[in-house]
Amino acid sequence: MIRRFFFFLASILLLLIIVLAGNTLLHGSQQIAVAPTTQVTIDEQAAARRLAASLSFVTISSQTEVNANAAEFQKLHAFIDQSYPHIRATLKRETIGANSLLYKWEGTDTTAKPILLMAHQDVVPIAPGTEQLWQQPPFGSKVHDGFIWGRGAWDDKGNLFAILEAVETLVTSGHQPQRTIYLAFGHDEEVGGIHGAKAIAELLKSRQIQFEYVLDEGMLVTEGILKGLDKSAALIGVAEKGYASVQLSLDTTPGHSSMPPQQTAIGMMSLALSKLEQHQLPANIRGVALDMFNTIAPEMHGINRVVLSNLWLFSPLLQHELEKSGSTNAMLRTTTALTMVHAGNKDNVLPGNIQATVNFRTLPGDTQASVMEHIKNTIDNTSIHLQNMVGNSEPSKVSPSTSNAYETINRTIRETFENTIVAPGLMLGATDSRYFEGLSENIFKFSPVRAGNDDLPRFHGTNERISIKNYAEMIRFYHQLILNSSKPSNEKEKTK
Repeated sequence: MIRRFFFFLASILLLLIIVLAGNTLLHGSQQIAVAPTTQVTIDEQAAARRLAASLSFVTISSQTEVNANAAEFQKLHAFIDQSYPHIRATLKRETIGANSLLYKWEGTDTTAKPILLMAHQDVVPIAPGTEQLWQQPPFGSKVHDGFIWGRGAWDDKGNLFAILEAVETLVTSGHQPQRTIYLAFGHDEEVGGIHGAKAIAELLKSRQIQFEYVLDEGMLVTEGILKGLDKSAALIGVAEKGYASVQLSLDTTPGHSSMPPQQTAIGMMSLALSKLEQHQLPANIRGVALDMFNTIAPEMHGINRVVLSNLWLFSPLLQHELEKSGSTNAMLRTTTALTMVHAGNKDNVLPGNIQATVNFRTLPGDTQASVMEHIKNTIDNTSIHLQNMVGNSEPSKVSPSTSNAYETINRTIRETFENTIVAPGLMLGATDSRYFEGLSENIFKFSPVRAGNDDLPRFHGTNERISIKNYAEMIRFYHQLILNSSKPSNEKEKTK
């Protein structure tokens, strides 16, 4: 009897091994095969100096002052005109809102859907007290040790000037696109994009323009971040999470701290916030995250390939591991972040009012309404008033990774970045492109920026920089993308 039992177990184990191995081997590569391409010749040092010079303009946007640092934006615009004379002479330029720019490069085929390349001019300020930690001045126009240093080198003047460099090169060479190309450069992305990208989108909607695709800043070419993957991984954002900040407020009778009631306002609010942090919205490997893992799985090696190729079995284990890290946990759920609390103004006075703000980044499939319902059910306290804050937005639609537009960007990445795999991904932050829904079925978020674990803290942080070599790759990416996109690939994508 015992021998039969162990024989049964051995048979089950052998069958499981066969199934796992079969799934792993049958899960073949989804990467596009590309032929070697001739890369455009770039004066890398001259391009680097132009980007560095652009970083000297302190184009910091403001949440409260619409026209903040207007003089700096005007200087940047004059510098663009001076640096790219062929763009100024050939493309039509409009100033939208206070300082946003919209360019149009007319194509020869007016029936073909145009494309839109986006970037933003504004940058975030330097955190007070950290100026001395910069190896080079944050607004110092420095090219040093093979890097372009300064606020905006990565986010997002690197993308903006790489686009300009590519377009200037193409115009100078006499290239005429068959498909019209638009360039949109907002001036207030870092504070919501209300007066920049949103205004541009509304203008284009009023003109009834439909784009073959929209490409904005976004996910990166990661190096050494994904365990079990030897190659670089370029993730194309096919969707971005929504933004839902909710203010919780509670009013009680103020009093003296020597005679506190059984429940104080701070105590009740603290309990509510603790409940929200302890009981977050559920995580799951689904949607874009599942598509990403399915695409990456065949490129992995060892046990990582087996796990990702057999998520029907290993999904709970993988999810458990992913939830341990903030960045990977955010791919799987609508996140909960306690960001602000205001209460009290004296140590011996019980405050009568307390306010707290909780920020949720919503997965596609969740909504502001579902988040609000989650809060009500979790805190279970009708005394606490809930209010959605201004600037909230729903998650974006998921752009198809099966479209011709996605394939064009995918192919261009593979042609520009050697030994790099491409997969769809979920953009965790908000971009200006969210205002362009309705203008295209294909809205993607990708920055041709190489980044390893050591680089990520530089984003909005200290010592922001980009290598000259990578900046040249960025220019070549946009140059090749425009060439690959200039001609419609089939009749279906033509406008009516």
